[in-house]
Formats: sequence, C-alpha cells, structure tokens
Amino acid sequence: MTALTLSTAGAATLRADALVVGVAKGPKGAIVAAGAEAVDKAFDGKLAGVLDALGASGAEGEVTKLPAPAGLKVPVVLAVGLGSVPEKDESFDEEVLRRAAGAAARALHGSKKAGFALPLEDASAVTAVAEGALLGAYAFTAYQGGEKKAAKEKDSGPKQPLAEVALLGAKPRDKEHKAAAERATVVATEVNVARDLVNTPPNDLTPEAFAAVASAAAKENGIKVQVLDEKALLKGGYGGIMGVGKGSENLPRLVKLTYTHPKAEKTLAFVGKGITYDSGGISLKPAGHNETMKCDMAGAAAVFASVVAAAKLGLRVNVTGWLALAENMPSGSATKPGDVLRMYSGKTVEVLNTDAEGRLVLGDALTKASEDAPDAIVDVATLTGAMVLALGDRTFGIMANDDSFRTAIHEIAEEVGESSWPMPLPAELRKTMDSPTADIANMGVRMGGGLVAGLFLQEFVGEGITWAHLDIAGPAFHEGAPHGYTPKGGTGSAVRTLVRLAERTATGDLG
Repeated sequence: MTALTLSTAGAATLRADALVVGVAKGPKGAIVAAGAEAVDKAFDGKLAGVLDALGASGAEGEVTKLPAPAGLKVPVVLAVGLGSVPEKDESFDEEVLRRAAGAAARALHGSKKAGFALPLEDASAVTAVAEGALLGAYAFTAYQGGEKKAAKEKDSGPKQPLAEVALLGAKPRDKEHKAAAERATVVATEVNVARDLVNTPPNDLTPEAFAAVASAAAKENGIKVQVLDEKALLKGGYGGIMGVGKGSENLPRLVKLTYTHPKAEKTLAFVGKGITYDSGGISLKPAGHNETMKCDMAGAAAVFASVVAAAKLGLRVNVTGWLALAENMPSGSATKPGDVLRMYSGKTVEVLNTDAEGRLVLGDALTKASEDAPDAIVDVATLTGAMVLALGDRTFGIMANDDSFRTAIHEIAEEVGESSWPMPLPAELRKTMDSPTADIANMGVRMGGGLVAGLFLQEFVGEGITWAHLDIAGPAFHEGAPHGYTPKGGTGSAVRTLVRLAERTATGDLG
C-alpha cells in the first residue's frame, strides 16, 4: 500500500522524484491552480505559458510532465488537469480533485516519492486528494514478473506503484486534516483490498479461500466471524446457496462478519453476492462472456472491505456483513433448468435459468440477515447485464423498498464520487415470475430484467425491514483503459458508498 504523509515541507524544498501541481482550463489558456505558487515562482511566473507551449489545456485528467527548474529540489514537475476554473467563491469539486490526484499517481508508477501540491482549501479536499492518490497508485502485480524473478534479475517484474504520497499544503497538526488523511488511508486501503480480491484468478479464490481471507482479516480487526461450510448449509436448509454451488468441486460457504460498537444505536446489514466464478452453470454462458467472470464476487468483496473499514474507523454503529460464496459450474451434480429449490426461507423457486444464480445465493443470505432484525439491509451484487444496458459501465443502479432510503443512498454515492442512479421496482413485473410449479421462478420478462431481479430479492427481505439493492454489474470491473483513479480490472465499486452510509448512520445524519 502506498504511504501517505502530510508534509511540512514547501514545494520548493521538498526532496522527491516528482512534484504534482494542478492546472485549470481558463478562458485564454491554462491557469496554474492554487497550491503551486512556489512552483510557478521557480518558473519565473511562466509555468502557465510553458504548459500552453507544450499543448496542455488544463482539461480534466490531462497529464503533462516537464523538467523542473533549478529552484526546485525535484527533477520532474507533473501538471494534471482540473478542468474549468470554478466560478467566483467556489472551490474545485472534490471528485475533480480525486480524479486528478489519481491520474497523477498512475502516471508516477515506478517512483518512490511524489509531492502533491494541489488545491487543499479544507479537510474535505484533503480527503479527496489523498483518496485519489492512494487509489490511483494501485496496481495488481501479484502474478506478473515470474520469469524475471526466477532469473533473479534486479529489475524484475512490472513497475511498482508510487511508494509515497506527500500532501503539501495540508496541516499535520490540524485535527481535521489529520483525521481526513487517516480516514482516506483506511478507505483507500480497503477499496484496494476489494480490488485485489476481484482481480485474483478464480483457481486461487475459491469460496473456501475467500472465506479464509475474510476470517483472517476479521480476527486481525476484532470482528467476529462465522463460516458455514457445505455440511452446515445442507443441514440449515440453504437451498439457494447449495443449489448454485453443488455443481462445483469447490463447495460454497456463507460467511458472517460482525462488527459491534459498545455505544452503537443502529445496526446495518450488508449482503454481498460472492460467485467466485460464474460459468452460467448448465445454462452455459456463450463464448466471449466467460473471460471476466472472476469478477462476479465483487459484491461480496465490497461488503467484506466495508465491514473491515467500519471496524478500523471505530464507527459508532453495528455492521454485519454476509458473504454468499459459491462457484457456479456445470456438472452431473449441478442444478438443472426446471429444478425446484427450497430456499432458507422455506419459499420454493423454480430455476428456469441457472445463469440467474446470484439472486438465489442472495435470497438465502437476505433471509438469514433479516433474522437479526437490523435497522436496514443493503445488498451489493454484480447481478444483471440488464443494468449495464440501462446505465452503462460506470453507474450502478439502486432499488429499495423505501423511497427515502433509496434517495439517501443515491446522495451518499454521489457525495463520495461513485456514480449511481435510483431505479424503480414496478409491481406489475412481479407477476412475470409466477411459476406453475413453485412459489416463484428465478426469471421473469427479459425487458426490465434488472428490475425483475430486484423484485425477486425483495421477496426474501424480512417484513418491516428497510432494504436497498445495489446492482454494480457495470462499474465493478473495468475492461477499458485506466482513467482518473480507476484502474483496469477490479474497481472496488460500492465500498466508499457503504462506508459513508455506515458513517452517516453512526452520527444520526441519515434521517
């Protein structure tokens, strides 16, 4: 993990590999942003002109490297675009700062230390820049560089992430700034843990292996852990989880993580879909749709990381995480289309498509989570391709049985920089899951499939419990080029939203 410090050094005296400054898009060209005054002075006040000459416009995410002048102790100045100059009396948006810091950190892979002299007007800006830099510095290299390592070459493997981020302009002795940096470190660390899990190949991250990772982290952070193996799941009547996982030699697990605070007044339950690999089962996915299905456990990764973050931050709220872990594979023992499963709730489900498996494992976990009567339940899942079609690959959908709760989660997600959109649960779509054989089928009409999946999950939420469903199928795994603080591969989607939800619940700000 990249180290973060609040440096007391000035931009002109900091010794590092590079110095990051912000550049905005002005009406007549690039404008040097606040925080870079000493750097501009070293350029004799001509930094903006130099950037203009190099073609820099100040557009968001634009990165321009240039050699540092003699007045600085660093060899390189990296200017990162912040977009349009804010209107009078306004500051740069926190997400703009977060993305800019992330883009700069990505451009500095292989460096040991960089100073970030971006605009830091308050503690919120400190959080944004710190988070962006730590998230942008991420790289998943665990499986790379094997041949060179075997040859014991000194420069073995790919470039490593930026080792240290020094924030300039923050105040190390200011309680708010210090707390902002500490929070950013915890949150970014756990987002990166979730990313690691999503990126881990499915031959190494089986349900049993995921449960072991969660158990170890729980014990390190004072979190109670309970793991139900296949024997306990069979005995307990978890027909949804067992129905999905019984086709694989890597049998399923249900993990319960419990963080409690002695002064907590509210309890949240987070439930995550953890399909460590999804072949589609007997309803096999077509060619070209299997290659990224290691990411189908991103919901469970987000839940796991969020519970650990809540514990590390010592939030005054009880948070229980449920990881519904299974591998969906075709075999002679796999569930078949037409089979009927008896869920943990006692409700029977006719399985019309074994590739609609996430709702089956979540159904059992939601019923189990409801038994503790939490104040609210939020499930997180890479659930439907329909949601990707509706909202694209950077925005997750939010459904809920309470409009105000759905609105609150949407506002929280936007606040922390995670794109989301509230979606309805149309009652008329429920009829399309009627089954002549069982209480409900696991499929309904194709159009509005993401909403149908939400309606299915709602059937397994305990009566009177506030519930929301986050379908992160789009943003959980990024297949394109990196941008801002978002890497290629696992993104850690929904972790920041869940952590902020826990924080607001702890302080009574949720309403």
